Amino acid sequence: MKILLIGANGTVGSAIDRELSARHEIVRIGRKSGDFQVDISDSASIRALFEKTGRFDALICAAGNVNFVPLADMTEKDFALGLQDKLMGQVNLLLIGREFANDGASFTFTSGVINREPIRTGSSAALVNAAIDGFVRAAAIELPRGLRVNSVSPTVLAEAMDKYAPYFRGFKPVAAADVALAYAKSVEGLHTGQTYLVG
Repeated sequence: MKILLIGANGTVGSAIDRELSARHEIVRIGRKSGDFQVDISDSASIRALFEKTGRFDALICAAGNVNFVPLADMTEKDFALGLQDKLMGQVNLLLIGREFANDGASFTFTSGVINREPIRTGSSAALVNAAIDGFVRAAAIELPRGLRVNSVSPTVLAEAMDKYAPYFRGFKPVAAADVALAYAKSVEGLHTGQTYLVG
């Protein structure tokens, strides 16, 4: 399969690459690195990417930004980053990408644990994650040509605990390699409309 991997240089993206590259052709995509570059917050950038990469069998997005700000200090502008980047970025990858996807292709997006297990400063992430998972369930029943869409919702990464441990006390972290298995299940399996919980 030809797999477009957005966020390929990140911790999760690198683990997905290691998991899938032995079996598939991986096209590595980043904001500033990789074989191709894309700004997922910009639909014109997304369309330009697909015009360069051409037809594909699977798309994985392991990228997306949100702001972590205490609710007392949150403004509409603080929410806008997550809504435009992580949420609409992934939605637009499907809306635009379906034109370039081969029959039976899959889309796998990334949400996260925070909408199920809230943390301090995480209201924007919780909103976006819940929206992604909801979009996946609803979009799956309307996709034509055997197209599939799923999301992966990991807990905090073991590799990130040095930075994020104060926000995730009591959480059992998960290794990026284990998270990558959920993306493999989405790409290489048959499910659609699913959110794979990891950790």
